[in-house]
Amino acid sequence: MDTRNVIAAISLSACVIVLWGLFFVESPDPNKIKKDPIEKTKVVENSEAPSLDQNEEIKKISRDDAIKKSSRIFFENENVFGSINLMGCGIIDDFTFKKYNQKLNSKEKVVLLNPENAKDPYLINTSWATNSLNIKTPDNKTICKIQNNSKLTPGNPVTIYWENDQLRFEKTISIDNKYLFKIKQKVINFSTNSYLFHPYGQILRENLPADLTKFFILHNGFMAYAEDDLVEEDYDDIKKDKYSRVVNKGFISMQDSYWMAALAPEKGREFRIDFDYKNKKYRASFIDTKGIELKGNSSIENNTKIIIGAKTVKDINFYQKSEDIEKLDLSVSWGVFYIIEKPMWYALEYFYKLTGNWGYAIILLTIVIRIVFFPLNQMSFKSMSRMKKLSPQINQIKAKYAHDKMEMQKATQKLFKANNVNPLSGCLPILVTIPFFFGMYKIIMLMVDFRHQEFLWIWTDLAAKDPANLFTLFGLFEWKHPDFLDIGIMPLIFGVTMYISQKFSASQMQDPIQRKIFAWFPVFITVILAPFATGLILYWVTNNILQILQQWLVQNQIFSKEK
Repeated sequence: MDTRNVIAAISLSACVIVLWGLFFVESPDPNKIKKDPIEKTKVVENSEAPSLDQNEEIKKISRDDAIKKSSRIFFENENVFGSINLMGCGIIDDFTFKKYNQKLNSKEKVVLLNPENAKDPYLINTSWATNSLNIKTPDNKTICKIQNNSKLTPGNPVTIYWENDQLRFEKTISIDNKYLFKIKQKVINFSTNSYLFHPYGQILRENLPADLTKFFILHNGFMAYAEDDLVEEDYDDIKKDKYSRVVNKGFISMQDSYWMAALAPEKGREFRIDFDYKNKKYRASFIDTKGIELKGNSSIENNTKIIIGAKTVKDINFYQKSEDIEKLDLSVSWGVFYIIEKPMWYALEYFYKLTGNWGYAIILLTIVIRIVFFPLNQMSFKSMSRMKKLSPQINQIKAKYAHDKMEMQKATQKLFKANNVNPLSGCLPILVTIPFFFGMYKIIMLMVDFRHQEFLWIWTDLAAKDPANLFTLFGLFEWKHPDFLDIGIMPLIFGVTMYISQKFSASQMQDPIQRKIFAWFPVFITVILAPFATGLILYWVTNNILQILQQWLVQNQIFSKEK
């Protein structure tokens, strides 16, 4: 595969990304999970579950003031810390990561959840609803009391409660050492009356995430697994049309690029999923449709699981298995190349454990991919080298049949057949390259593991573009320049390796205009790839170096035999 194939591979990869986004925006699930067949505008009306709508204007104050203003239970483990608002009887609205910084080299941690009366409110709540007008249930103004611990930690759950003359509402909250909250809700009836209660849960956010990505390969927004259907809805779509559906299993969530908040209702019960936009808030909610009957002098219980955290494959797979949350792994937006991306990710993870650095892991994975497809590339390179040897004869045929294209084609094909040359042999390596390039691109965009991870001492974030800049002499002086001139060290290395690779095939081009055009291609592709993540360009640099080595070996082998 010569440099023209490299150029074609990169160009075709870019075309795949753009054209797929235009015509195939909804990426099918890799495990053959069918997409939700129900139109998002069709609202399910056959449920007797009560409405969760609340109309209220909230006066905004600072985040610190909002937290100080309300009584709270504080929680902490090795990975996160925050608090739960007692007003609203257990609203989780204060959540901060311990191990993720907002910016590279910053001490400010990533804050995911915020109180309703603060900037960028984002919160999660569970409670009970009823159609009985004479019964009051806890709402967002109800203040619960603490029954035992005042701080929630792994192994030390907290129980809060609120009661009236007839009923007592209890909520026991537990947390593990990662991102899982378990909510056990209980209602105790002190009267002889019977009631019907509907457990529910909801995720509310007012503003869109700061790192919202609308590129088709990465889903940000509403997501649910409903029965056997994967439901993915963008914020813009839900702002226009509500989505609602009654199901018997699944979970709901809101997905950011690196973070997620998910609710998993109690298994074995029918519930309604709602995605909507009301009162300037995006909401993902579920509510038990049939309700649970509470008889006199008895009690009822319901359990909900909440996952709030980073979208790491290891943790998501763990919770999927340990908590029996089916298809939770689809929270990672693998997309159409799932069968390629997931093995690539596991290989990268393995190499990372060996080397302790994601940059070295990318290099080792690239070497493995080249080894796997070595015979295919070898066949292509040999065919191209034979074509190079046939260049004088091809030129003679062109000169002889300059005015008869049909005869020229016949003579050229006869020459190829006699010398066992297939001019299309370079196409298959290109087709093989595209999914792996795309897969690496997706992995680096998806995985929080690459975020703020350095390679050597130059590249401090493999998930971001190269911070160095040729046109500022790599930071020696700054000036206002166009964005396309942000060309760092890694893109420059890519351009150099591509230029060297091109030298192996330059002699095959007899047309001087073609030579000039291809001579500028390394510059063109370098500018195109400069804004891409450093980790992706590292993959291509390694691939180019290995390709140069293989080209050199093949050409030396063929021409030494000729001598």
